[in-house]
Amino acid sequence: MKLQEIFRNIIANDSLHARFLNTLSLMENTGARKISASEDKTKVSYIVLKHAAEEARHAFYLKKQIQKVGKIADFPTYENPYLIAPFASYTYLHTLDIQVCRYLKSSLKLSGSDLRYAAYLLVTYAIEVRADELYPAYQELLDEVSSKVNMKSIIVEEEGHLAEMISQLKEFSPEWETHAKIACDIEKTLFDQWIVSIGKELGVN
Repeated sequence: MKLQEIFRNIIANDSLHARFLNTLSLMENTGARKISASEDKTKVSYIVLKHAAEEARHAFYLKKQIQKVGKIADFPTYENPYLIAPFASYTYLHTLDIQVCRYLKSSLKLSGSDLRYAAYLLVTYAIEVRADELYPAYQELLDEVSSKVNMKSIIVEEEGHLAEMISQLKEFSPEWETHAKIACDIEKTLFDQWIVSIGKELGVN
């Protein structure tokens, strides 16, 4: 099922839409937590701090958007009943991180803080590439139905994040594009599985 069809089915039902917003909030919050977990105890750059803060803010913003289609109190946590495709949503970023780490260990023989930083770069790059596709496609359909839900501020920040990640990756390795492509290939497989899981839950596959 195409992404647009998934979005149309979700947007058409306020309860589903609220659960989807909560699910996106979970995923942004997971990203913020992973960025923070990858930080060195002392060598933390401005860009890394900025990125972690903005991902956490996106999680909060998405949670607030629920009030435009329902009640935030009805979606108090990230527990399964309040999410769409909870298992796939929980494991998507974790699995991407694990698989990218395995690749970095085998190809570049990295470990410790070097491994955590390299994984942060590649995982975040892959996620930002995805965000640059997902949020604009979502916003297009929100505009189509004149929804009060709005992703425009997130779209602008995610575009900035992608540019920042490319800059950091260029400093990390002259072969950054090769490594980034592998990370994106891993992410695509996981994203496609996530979309299939959502489609099955909606009964539209």
